[in-house]
Amino acid sequence: MAKPNLYVLGACAWLASFAATHAYAGAGIEVTMNQAKIVRLTRPADTIVVGNSAIADASIQDASTIVLTGKGFGVTNLVVLDADGSPIVDEQVTVIRHDASSVRIYRRSEVQTLSCTPFCESSYKSDAERMSESEMNASQ
Repeated sequence: MAKPNLYVLGACAWLASFAATHAYAGAGIEVTMNQAKIVRLTRPADTIVVGNSAIADASIQDASTIVLTGKGFGVTNLVVLDADGSPIVDEQVTVIRHDASSVRIYRRSEVQTLSCTPFCESSYKSDAERMSESEMNASQ
């Protein structure tokens, strides 16, 4: 049996870690409006920054766990730095609507969102949702 070449093994290991890191880096984080998503970190965080706090909020559960909450529709970013100032996470955060259990009714310029779980009722709307809907209505 031939001995494996250490340079080839090292290059393969580096390539695998590079591909895994960059596949995650471009994926982004998707959070549903008015829901929380847990983000686990590879090492303890020191600083957490959310680009636009009207779209998403981040709270610290412990040094390596962050809870992201979708507050308003749109896209922002999340930056997490360790104690040395090195980035742990630098990702785009997209806040979306959970369409599987909701229905939108359009009456001319008025939009009404119903939550259908299992019966359709008026859904709770945050200030950001009301603002988003009024802006949508104004552009029509």
